[in-house]
Amino acid sequence: MAKPKKQPRPKAETPKGFRDYFGAEVSQRSEMLRQIAGVYHRYGFDALESSAVETVEALGKFLPDVDRPNEGVFAWQEGVEEGKGDWLALRYDLTAPLARVYAQHRNDLPTPYRRYAMGPVWRNEKPGPGRYRQFYQCDADTVGSGSMAADAEICAMLADTLETVGIARGDYLIRVNNRKVLNGVLEAMGLGDDAGLHDAVLRTIDKFDKVGEAGVRELLGKGRLDASGAYIDGVGLSEAQADPVVAFLTSKGVDNAETLANLRVAVGDSAIGAEGVGELEQIADLLTAQGYGPDRIVIDPSVVRGLGYYTGPVYEAELTFEIFDEKGRKRQFGSVAGGGRYDDLVKRFTGQSVPATGISIGVDRLLAALREKGRVTAQDQGPVVVTVMDRDRMADYQAMVAELRQAGIRAEVYLGNPKNFGNQLKYADRRNSPVAVIEGDDEKARGVVQIKDLILGAQIAENATLEEWKERPSQFEVPRAELIAKVREILASQDGGQG
Repeated sequence: MAKPKKQPRPKAETPKGFRDYFGAEVSQRSEMLRQIAGVYHRYGFDALESSAVETVEALGKFLPDVDRPNEGVFAWQEGVEEGKGDWLALRYDLTAPLARVYAQHRNDLPTPYRRYAMGPVWRNEKPGPGRYRQFYQCDADTVGSGSMAADAEICAMLADTLETVGIARGDYLIRVNNRKVLNGVLEAMGLGDDAGLHDAVLRTIDKFDKVGEAGVRELLGKGRLDASGAYIDGVGLSEAQADPVVAFLTSKGVDNAETLANLRVAVGDSAIGAEGVGELEQIADLLTAQGYGPDRIVIDPSVVRGLGYYTGPVYEAELTFEIFDEKGRKRQFGSVAGGGRYDDLVKRFTGQSVPATGISIGVDRLLAALREKGRVTAQDQGPVVVTVMDRDRMADYQAMVAELRQAGIRAEVYLGNPKNFGNQLKYADRRNSPVAVIEGDDEKARGVVQIKDLILGAQIAENATLEEWKERPSQFEVPRAELIAKVREILASQDGGQG
């Protein structure tokens, strides 16, 4: 009889494009989300937690860079026995679900409806360095208001949010543009209604940061050689047709007033272009009235993010400080948030145009920026560890740790094998614990406890001479009744103390 084939063990590895998050990272993200939610709440936005799963039909065709959402999302078909046989998918952002929620519940919601949402989103895209298939977003949107005051408010709130989480003024810039201005430029070029030509021009505009003014002119015309020596075919426009695009992209002036004047020239006689410039002027004036100058929020025509998706103002928050990449080269950190006005999204459900505007913050990128600036550390402080000198006295140690917790101090009893005391201290070091509490039979009999300052002990062991070590003891004997007071004193003396 053949021997049954042994089932292979599953590989203990995360799927490609996904990762695991441990203690400090989870705590840091939770704290950041709490801070962001505080700003959003202060601005009058209400929390919304919508389903992580939507129908593919509800998600629509708004996923960046693909025509059909199920090419870029994690989707599956519901069985007929389970439902209607719909195709379902994990949400790829927090905006498409908002459009569905508003359309479904609009009769019960105030108008305008102001909501914020936070949580993971999933994209079935090719992963790369720092690019994962699951990541956190933090959004705030106003649905039902066409006023530029709503857009100005979003920009002001974004500035406040960045500063609240620890990005200093001067380390960020929020740049604002308008899709209508670009539509005016396309109109001034005389391209007619050729959607393919419009898209080709938009793709070329998006390369301005990489190829500059001369490169854009070449790509709008016959084409150009790229850095690798390959020839890139151009759009095929005449020089006169390319002029409005170049004027648009180079219209940034020394201040907002000069930029707006240059944009008026770039859009020529286009009514839609003039409307877009007027909207930008309103936003700039409203921000100035609130005290947000161009040192924080500036009109910048080079912002072309997702202009096929947006219908009016667009904004992007860029961190301006330099970091070193994996090859040791200096570069700017770049974008951590973006958004804009999308007045056609709810219309897909209702048939009626509903104005909407909002912002989305990339939480993981923002956390990475704060780590670069040293605003958050890679490791959280661990709990106070109550060591176990006698396993038969576990009730005493549990009573001790209960006192610490009731005093608001994070604490735990060592639950491993207590036979080797050195292993208990190694465990506390691995947990990044600030303090270890020791009570053997002798201490119990004398009514005292030993309290070891693990942070100071590590510093002394690393840097101190023998004389300094003797002068700066890191272990203290105190009466059992003074346990809480002494632990609090030590924690207060350490950076990031608890309790």
